[in-house]
Amino acid sequence: MATESKPLFKRVALLGIGLIGSSIAHAVRRHGLADEIAIHTRRTETLDKARELGLGDTYFSDPVAAVDGADLVIFCVPVGANKAVAETIAPALRPGTTISDVGSCKRVVINDIKPLLPDGVHLVPAHPIAGTEHSGPEAGFAELFKGRWCILTPEPDVDADAVERVAEFWRRVGSDVEIMDADHHDQVLAITSHLPHLIAYTIVDTATELGGDLQKEVIKFSASGFRDFTRIAASDPVMWRDVFLNNREAVLDILGRFTEDLTALRRAIRRGDGELLHDTFARTRDVRRGVIDAKQA
Repeated sequence: MATESKPLFKRVALLGIGLIGSSIAHAVRRHGLADEIAIHTRRTETLDKARELGLGDTYFSDPVAAVDGADLVIFCVPVGANKAVAETIAPALRPGTTISDVGSCKRVVINDIKPLLPDGVHLVPAHPIAGTEHSGPEAGFAELFKGRWCILTPEPDVDADAVERVAEFWRRVGSDVEIMDADHHDQVLAITSHLPHLIAYTIVDTATELGGDLQKEVIKFSASGFRDFTRIAASDPVMWRDVFLNNREAVLDILGRFTEDLTALRRAIRRGDGELLHDTFARTRDVRRGVIDAKQA
């Protein structure tokens, strides 16, 4: 397929090759964003699958070998693994290299990775707000990021050219790019992504605790609401465990507010307060219309 313009990078190293990493590999190939795609993952079977799918040009079980000579390194591992990976690869990073990631928490990325980087290496954290309930290298596809937001959270002192190259990278794979403070990002995502996942996991887990016949009927007669919760709750458990552990303050704050609102609705149901229920549901319907208008549905 014809490329849009000359490559942005000579060598892109993807550390981790799950859904997001493999989708990046497909998109880099389709849009001609790099001369070489280097892939690292620890598990031999995953690396073999990536090779079988032709996701990269070179494949490594050693992350140091993968980043050697790379001018863009993207961490595609669970956020809890970032620090250990950064400690391993830091001595091999050359001045001018840009480090990025795809994690759903941004302050912890900066705290874990930035202190370990050599002088002249630029950290531009990124969060592509895209995904499916599927995981693994076979789950990726180039269109995953098309029309979706990618939020960058560089610190104020980061090289402006490095930030722009990462922004252009995401624009070329089809994303809309927003630059945001890392702490503000974590607060926003706590309510738009993290809390909904926590609720979904809880509701589906509640269903697993029901009696045998009732549980079977819940699954058999799943309407769109419960069905959608099961899709969200099928997301990668390792990734989401790390998200909640590493964005705990923002999640706990939003969870506290949610608990208060849920208690108010519970009281309204118990007291037969239809007016409060109606007013609440009317407000939330307006939010749905806003999501549709923003083309995020």
